[in-house]
Amino acid sequence: MDISYLLFLQHIRNGLHDAGSSFFVGLSTFSVTYLFLLPAFIYWCMSKRKGLYVFASAYLCIAMSAIVKLIACVYRPWVRDPRVIPVGDSLTRATGYSLPSGHVTHATPMYGGMAKIFWAGKFTHWLSIFFIGILLLTAFSRNYLGVHTPQDVIVGIALGILALWIVECIFKEIDKQPEHENYFLLAGIVFGILNLLFVIYKPYPLDYVDGKLLVDPQLMTNDAYKDISYLIAFCAARYTERKWISFEQTGLNVKGILIGLLGLVLAALLIAVGEKACIHFLGAHWGRALYAFVIVFYIIAGYPAVIKWLFKQKKK
Repeated sequence: MDISYLLFLQHIRNGLHDAGSSFFVGLSTFSVTYLFLLPAFIYWCMSKRKGLYVFASAYLCIAMSAIVKLIACVYRPWVRDPRVIPVGDSLTRATGYSLPSGHVTHATPMYGGMAKIFWAGKFTHWLSIFFIGILLLTAFSRNYLGVHTPQDVIVGIALGILALWIVECIFKEIDKQPEHENYFLLAGIVFGILNLLFVIYKPYPLDYVDGKLLVDPQLMTNDAYKDISYLIAFCAARYTERKWISFEQTGLNVKGILIGLLGLVLAALLIAVGEKACIHFLGAHWGRALYAFVIVFYIIAGYPAVIKWLFKQKKK
């Protein structure tokens, strides 16, 4: 049934001569690259707490997704059925197993988290509707492009919703007892380290066809190193910011917006070149893990330190 659905979409795509494919590829790519910039602006300029909520949900979801992928070890659709021909270079560049969709587990907690926080505003309901619409388009794009099955997408959305709920419960507990935040951060670091050990030492399926390895586990675990490191880095960066920086959001004034936009430009440059540079120095696995630490520390602690200095904020 799932393969039949992908073949149906493939037939439509071919009939349209791949019309719309470039749009869906761009939308999908944005969700795992530059989408982080939106909650970063919220965190720096609008509401520190709301930004943290989106980031905590996203990094938890992404880490959980990595583990589910490597427990299930579900092959990509074109491996299961060669009639499925995905758009682009996924046949040679896919860096993870199929279930759940990594793009969807990035998009759901971030678009969903932003939809949740903007729904509370009197004049920002339209933003919430917009973010949900983009989330659904991103989810559909993974099927339309032939890179994921419907169940990959559904599980990705479910993990995102679960992460949003877990983090909301944690935030409510921290609101009651702020001193407990360090315990949650420590738990996140321990959870991440244990998951990394699981990734390193877990046995993976080695299936051969005509003497050729069907799927290389080393390639399939590439993203897991980065995805789990996001969570570890977030917990460490949040502790660093809370203990030694303690910045306040700039507010939506001219100076605050300009400083926020400057931070986004610098972050975009870091995203564009940072991962490739880290992989060059440390290899595909640990290079991706290093990149996760670099980008997360920049967003959560590094640029906030710059904001604090520029606004001459005093530590609480």
